[in-house]
Amino acid sequence: MDKIIKICLYGPESVGKSGMAIQLAEMFSTNYVLEVARSFIKTNDFTIEDIIKIGEAQTNIVLEAEKTSNKILFCDTDLLTTKIYSQYYLHTYPEILDDLEKKLVYDQYFLLDIDIAWVADGLRDLGHKREEMYEIFKNELDKREIDYVKVSGDWPERTKIIVDAIKEKFGIEPI
Repeated sequence: MDKIIKICLYGPESVGKSGMAIQLAEMFSTNYVLEVARSFIKTNDFTIEDIIKIGEAQTNIVLEAEKTSNKILFCDTDLLTTKIYSQYYLHTYPEILDDLEKKLVYDQYFLLDIDIAWVADGLRDLGHKREEMYEIFKNELDKREIDYVKVSGDWPERTKIIVDAIKEKFGIEPI
C-alpha cells in the first residue's frame, strides 16, 4: 500500500475544521476523521480517564481510516489538540497521550485562523478567549517545530489555500 498523506486541520474551537475536513475529503474522494471527543463527552466537565479514552479512540479511528483512504486522509483534530484541552480544563494531561501522539505523524498541518464567526454549539465555551486559544495552538506547533500553513479568509479562500498547498507539496489534485 502506498503511503497515505495525513492532513491535520488544526486550531481552536469553531474555526471550521470539521466542515473543511468533510468538504476536502469529498473533493479528493477520500476519507475524513472527525473529532471523537464529541461522542465521548457532552459537557466540559470531563476527567483524565475520559481524555485517555478520547486519545485512544482518536488514534485508532485515524489508523483504521488510513487503511481505506485514497492517497490522502483529512483529520479535524490530533492528539496535540487533546493535550491542549486537557491542560486547559484539567491543568494536566495523561502521559499516554505522548505515546499515542507518536503513532500519528501528520504530513501537513493547516492552522485555521479565528477570522470567521464563532458558533455556539452547547459544548464550545471559549468564544471569549479565541485569541488566547489561537496563540496556545500556534505556540504548540512552533515549540515542536511542526511546519504548518496558516489558513484564513472566507470559506472559498480557506479551501483554495489548502488545496493549493496540497497540490504543491504532494502533487495530489482534487478529483
